[in-house]
Amino acid sequence: MVDEKAIELAKKIVELDLLRDEIWEDFARLAGDKAYELLRYIQNHSA
Repeated sequence: MVDEKAIELAKKIVELDLLRDEIWEDFARLAGDKAYELLRYIQNHSA
């Protein structure tokens, strides 16, 4: 039997993944062709 906490964490991961997809679509729409470049820049310059 899988631990109930593990199941809850798995559900949260799925929810976050779906939210990430939604956010990416909005971001890509706003950033256009520079979306990947901007994302990488932010990733590399964040604390």
